[in-house]
Amino acid sequence: MKKLLIISCVAIVFYSCDTPQKVTSNNNTEKRPNILLIVGDDIAFGDLAPYGSEINTPNMSKLADHGVRFTNFHASPVCSVTRGMLLTGNNSHEIGLGTFDYAVYPESVGKKGYEGYLTHDAVAISELLNDAGYNVYKSGKWHLGNGEEGDLPMEWGFTKEFGILSGGSNHWNDRVMVPDMTTPKNQKLIEEGKMPGIDREEWSLNGQSYTRPEGIYSSELYTNQMIQFIKEDRESGKPWFAYMAFTTAHFPVQAPQELVGKYFEYYYEKGYEGLKKARYDQLVSQGILSQNTNEAPQNDLTEEWSQLSEDEKRMQAKIMATYAAMIEDQDIRTGQIIDYLERTDQLDNTLIIYLTDNGPEGMDPSNPEVGNAVFNQWIEANFDQSFENIGQANSAHTIGVSWANATTGGLQWWKWFIGEGGIRVPMIIVPPKAFTENYERAGELSDAVVSVKDIPMTILEYAGIEHPQTEYKGRKIISPSGITMKPFLDQQTDEVRTEKDWYAFELFGNSYLIKGDYKIIKVRTGMFGDGEWHLYNIVEDPSETVPLEKLERERFASMISLYKKYSYDHNIINVEASWSPFKAAK
Repeated sequence: MKKLLIISCVAIVFYSCDTPQKVTSNNNTEKRPNILLIVGDDIAFGDLAPYGSEINTPNMSKLADHGVRFTNFHASPVCSVTRGMLLTGNNSHEIGLGTFDYAVYPESVGKKGYEGYLTHDAVAISELLNDAGYNVYKSGKWHLGNGEEGDLPMEWGFTKEFGILSGGSNHWNDRVMVPDMTTPKNQKLIEEGKMPGIDREEWSLNGQSYTRPEGIYSSELYTNQMIQFIKEDRESGKPWFAYMAFTTAHFPVQAPQELVGKYFEYYYEKGYEGLKKARYDQLVSQGILSQNTNEAPQNDLTEEWSQLSEDEKRMQAKIMATYAAMIEDQDIRTGQIIDYLERTDQLDNTLIIYLTDNGPEGMDPSNPEVGNAVFNQWIEANFDQSFENIGQANSAHTIGVSWANATTGGLQWWKWFIGEGGIRVPMIIVPPKAFTENYERAGELSDAVVSVKDIPMTILEYAGIEHPQTEYKGRKIISPSGITMKPFLDQQTDEVRTEKDWYAFELFGNSYLIKGDYKIIKVRTGMFGDGEWHLYNIVEDPSETVPLEKLERERFASMISLYKKYSYDHNIINVEASWSPFKAAK
């Protein structure tokens, strides 16, 4: 890691056949909007109240009431890959994120596009916004480079930054969420037959090492620092871009205890299948999913609630209640930012975008199919996993496959997988002035086809910044394939992506392509698929239960042909059919 100075804690994949629309530069900084980009971590499509959830998220509902809820928005199935596309508008293989740094396929090591961190083959919107006179802030999670492999936030145009560089950490202190078994210290312990302890997570504030205070919850810490950044530069007169990257609800499942109790009885009574059905019913009855949506079939990896003992049911209900509390806390912090902007007369001139980076985390360390034995041994050796201790700083639970499956309601699968439950996530946009003026699309539900790549292009257009396309400050870059959503948000069109604006994605050897309402998908046997391509209408059939490849042969063949060209153009590596990223996970 690049050397950092010590300071005190008190200083608080996708592809489109079109290029994005160009936008006109605007040098009038007084009229340019502020931009608040909020990213939730490992939160399911059905986890927020405006998406049919029982979890108390009134501030998300407030955003939905004033803006547009998107019901057909897709990210990647893992966090760093989504974040790279979110900041560039590029396909994952174009920017070094053809692999996920926590589970690397051995044959991809050293290959271009598979670096596992954000490369400078693209330009980030943080750089372009900085160049255009914006103050550019990041608070929370980075997960795009650690200084040795990939650059730090302030080398990507951020003027102020705070938080962690990795994929997550303990929510109450500076301890790591997963062990790094490759360090010399831990290698020596393993050779001696000992299990490593809990190392410290690297924290930074404005490029300097930061001593994280214990006992302050992660979302509170991140939110307070972001508001402080905005306050500090208030007199500059510049517009700002705030990348608020929460680590909730990423494991370890930990939350303020005062928020946990209200959910325990509900999850105890519903159980896995009951929650899945309740979420499905709400998503369909509220029009968030099509009335034709079938209930998702039982997943072979999940357990049945009736098969659990009484103690196991209580344990699982409290874990899920703690997960819900993590999401409620994130909503509280989002409200804290909105309230601050409203009090300081900045809300009216702020574009607000909320999304989550992928579906819920189904990885369960003790599960033989999607777990990791070494990780499980590390948890058992270092944490108190008792019922009474769930959610505390020295606990390390995950919600596991059965709850992850339940949270998505009418969708199948979860994080790591390219089924709709892993990649279809909430996304809400509130344009500037939508809180005070009669915004025509306020409260609207839209099934417009949208990719995470489209968000950065939308931000640039609102900021009046033209993307340089192929060259940035003397370095060659790859043109983004995201498409601006602003014409849709301005009611100039009813679509974001038409059928000609298809996009494709690959990770872990699993692939999909979306074109209009249709999706082709292929999942390897090592990740519980059959290794064959299938076709679904994901607007009418988001549960992906009615394959159409035999009924829509021409469409199916055309989409396969498009994917083959995409794969060739991006030098995608074939992955052995039986390989498991869970067994390979670091």
